[in-house]
Order: sequence, then C-alpha cells, then structure tokens
Amino acid sequence: MSTYTLRHANPAKTRCDAVVVGLVQSGNGLLVAPGGEEVASAYGRSFRPLLASLGVTGKVGEVVKIPTGKQLSSAVLVVVGLGKLAKGESPTPAVVRRAAGAAARGVTNAASVAIALPADSPELVRAVIEGFLLGGYAFTTYKKRSDDESAKGQPGEVVVISPSARKKEFTQAFTDAQVLAQAVASTRDWVNTPPGDFTPPTFAETVQGAVKELTKGRGPKVSIKVRDEKELAELGCGGILGVGGGSAAPPRLVELSYAPRGAQVHLALVGKGITFDSGGLTIKPGSSMSDMKSDMAGAAAVVQATFAIARLGLPLKVTTFAPMAENMVSGSAMRPGDVLTMYGGTTVEISNTDAEGRLVLGDALVMATERKPDVILDVATLTGHMVVALGDKVAGVMGSPDIVDAVLAAAQSAGEEQWPMPIPEAMNERIHSSRIADLAQHDWVRWGGGLFAAAFLREFTGGLPWAHLDIAGPSYNSGGPYGHVTSGGTGFAVATLVDYAKSLC
Repeated sequence: MSTYTLRHANPAKTRCDAVVVGLVQSGNGLLVAPGGEEVASAYGRSFRPLLASLGVTGKVGEVVKIPTGKQLSSAVLVVVGLGKLAKGESPTPAVVRRAAGAAARGVTNAASVAIALPADSPELVRAVIEGFLLGGYAFTTYKKRSDDESAKGQPGEVVVISPSARKKEFTQAFTDAQVLAQAVASTRDWVNTPPGDFTPPTFAETVQGAVKELTKGRGPKVSIKVRDEKELAELGCGGILGVGGGSAAPPRLVELSYAPRGAQVHLALVGKGITFDSGGLTIKPGSSMSDMKSDMAGAAAVVQATFAIARLGLPLKVTTFAPMAENMVSGSAMRPGDVLTMYGGTTVEISNTDAEGRLVLGDALVMATERKPDVILDVATLTGHMVVALGDKVAGVMGSPDIVDAVLAAAQSAGEEQWPMPIPEAMNERIHSSRIADLAQHDWVRWGGGLFAAAFLREFTGGLPWAHLDIAGPSYNSGGPYGHVTSGGTGFAVATLVDYAKSLC
C-alpha cells in the first residue's frame, strides 16, 4: 500500500529512490517544466547537453531514467515529456495528468518517489495525484502471484512537491483526488473482471458489499435496494426482463440513495449494466465478443461516482439506478419481432436483440423520473455508431442543451474527452416507425444509429432535464496504456459525473 504526502520541498535535495520532473518542448529547445527548476539548477550547464546525449525529445508520453551520480539526493532522475508549449503558455491539468500517468509506469521497483511536476494550483495538484495513481493501476486478481509480489512494482512512499502544499485548497485537492482515483480504479476492477465471474446477481452482491464497507462506522450514509427477477416482473420491467431472459443468470436492478441533510439539489444517475453481451439472437461475430465484459461500464461508473460523491460529502441528493442483465442466446431469449411492455406501460417492438442497452435503460429512466430529480444523467456503452463517429477515446453527449453544456464543462475539468452530438427531429419519426407498438427499438438504417438511440432514451425521461453519455469508445482500452489510461477498463465518466455533481452544489 502506497502512502502519499503533499510537501513543500526542494526536489533536488529530497531523499528518495527517484525524482520525477517534466520537460517541455519550446522554441529554445527543451525546458524543465515548473516544479523541476531546482533539479535543473543542480546540474547547471550540463543539464541540456546530458539530455541531448541521451536523445531525450520531451515528446508527450516519453519517459527517460537517468542515474544522478550524486548530482541529486535521489538515485534516479525520471524525466517525462509534456510536449510542445508556446512561449508563456503553462502546462494544463490534462497535460500534467497524462505525464504523471506515464511517470507512474516509469518508476517501477522504486521504494520512494518524489514528483516535481507542475503543481502550483489545486487543479494541477489534482492532476498529478490522479495521473500517478491511475497510470500505475494494474489488474492482477487473476495473476498467479501473491499480493506482496503484485505490490512490488508500486512505490511505498510518494511525495508530491508543491510550492503551496500548506494551503487549505491545495490539501483539499490532494485529498479529493485520491478519493476520485480510488473510485476510477474500482470501476476498472469491475469492468476487467471476467463475465463468468460477474453475472448480474454477482454484480449486485458486489455493490451490496461495497455499500456495507463504505457505510461502516462513521462512513457516509448510502442506502441500497436490489430488485430480483420476481420483483422486476411484479413491477412490469419488460426491458430488463426481456434482455435478461435468455441467460441462466437472472437480471437485477440496483438502486442507491445518498441524501445528506440540507441537500437542495437532486441528481439522478442511470447506468447500463450488461455484464456480457453476446448480441442475443441477433448474435455478434465472435471477434466482437472478446471485450463485451465491459458492457456494464456505465453501471460501474454511476455506482462508483455515487460512492465518491458520498465520500467527498457533497451536499446534494443522488439517486442511482443500475439495471443489470446478461444478453445471451437460449430458447427463452427475446426474439426480433417481439413486443416488450416497459416499466410505465410503453410498448416497444424489437428488431435487433443486440440493441439491448436502451431497453434496460428505459425501465430505469422511468423509475428515475418518479423520484422527481432536478436532472438525470445516464451513462452507457450504448452504440458502435458513436465509436465510428468520434473514435475510441471520445464520448458523445446528447440531451437537454443546457445539461449537455454543463456535462461538457465538467468533462473538461475532469480531463475526459467528450463531444456534443445532436438528436435531430428526423429521429422522432424513426423511433415511432413501429406499426404495432408505441416505439421501434431499432430500424436497421445505417446512418445515425447513436442519435436514434438517444432519441429512444429521451422518450423515457418524462421531459426532465437530461443528458445521455455514450461511452462505448473510451470505456475500454483494447490497446496499450497511454498517459493515465491503462489497458482494459478505463473508468471513464466517473470523474465527469463527480465534477458535474460539484457544479450543482
């Protein structure tokens, strides 16, 4: 277990195994980033020639280790590239967060590390902590090694150096960032767990255990209710039951509530929790199933965001719904052509059983409206169309214009890339194209499928202020690590949700 300390110190004289500084590309060559000036001064005129001799470029993500030869009090200097900056321009939190993440993977086997990256504002302190904690994340549950061996790659002591370490707003940012990073890491753990070990009942039980751990002693008060398949049937949750009907593992609906005294604002969160998506009878190609354990990333994100909001003690009420189902193939699976009656009575004609996320969300959204929140946000790995439109690192945001704008502002402060997308009027005609039901679940038109899905969800929001975050691309990284994002589950959207909640307080 690593310990983290915020300290005002000279990084050149700080005794540790490794000290981290940033490098910036400028018109005058490589410059040490703010926070590392005293390290450069300790080397004097030899610093730039040393970097040049080692071929250091300062490009984004570059990490180079340099034995200090007693030039510093630490044994190793780790330089991290921050990329190009214009004259007079300061590194942004997003740049620093990525650099800290890369540094975390460059200091393996160091028992103690001092980080002297830019940290002269609370936002930058937050970026350093989040970046380092998340960049060093590893999912080792299924590795054949002991916990002690798994922890060897992480430093036991991490010192973050800041010129304003004693100021209240800096220490608060330092503490809050650790809470948020823990929530993101826990989301990654859930997303990375094999689907056979994380069925809907198991997922729900895991959330119950997490709530018990969170609330024990003097912890924040978060309540939980889990509805099983029998209660879902009594309530008429046709979407969740229809999707989960083909699996031997029955569906669940988890509801969390955090309601501190004096809360003036009520936020509802809804997250898609498909623990594995085979596509159902509209079955996916085999190559498209390998990452489908991640189809519950939206549910994981809203649950962990709720926990983080509670740990931070934010003064707003949060009601969270996580519908959980496994979309499988069997004789009891829903069929193309079936009509489902959703919670609240709306009927939906099924055309594509692989467009299942909108069905479980529909039930949960109607339940959310019954709690009369001021705003609803839903998070889902909903459509491949959004990945085609925006790539695999950017989420699409749709819904009420003012809520979309606020979500995008929160995403920017959280360091998550999100982009506004429209819900054109033409989508209204498409979702009402069924001849036998109130709504068409899908229409096989190739164009605008992500926008169709958002228009479908809007039908279940009761006209309340609402935004839909389609995180199908950035929720799972099937490639190598970059910045603070590691391979596998990314925990995307947790930080945006927490920052959005802060904006309401």
